[in-house]
Amino acid sequence: QLVESGGDLVQAGGSLRLSCAVSGFTFDDYAIGWFRQAPGKEREGVSCVSGIGDTYYADSVSGRFTMSSDNAKNTVYLQMNSLKPEDTAVYYCAASTTLKDGLLGREEFQLWGQGTQVTVSS
Repeated sequence: QLVESGGDLVQAGGSLRLSCAVSGFTFDDYAIGWFRQAPGKEREGVSCVSGIGDTYYADSVSGRFTMSSDNAKNTVYLQMNSLKPEDTAVYYCAASTTLKDGLLGREEFQLWGQGTQVTVSS
């Protein structure tokens, strides 16, 4: 099970940290991704730790977002800085058994959280 939290309303330029609490499995054995979906748009990949353990970011968030984890808490985080109105979306974390590398597409992920809303006001 994956449970996201930390979404909120924030002004442009602000920061948020999203959490994804993992239960039922050890995320070290999985690829973990963060995705987002804005109204009327496709769900897009934001960042992921790939099947071989490397971290990737979408160009739109590179340099602003950082993915990290706390093994003791079995929790994955997404630190989001310098937020922009276009970052407004529901953010999801997901897990995959894939061993593929790179910024993985949503079709690679089998387990999904329920999402958390991030709204960035201008």
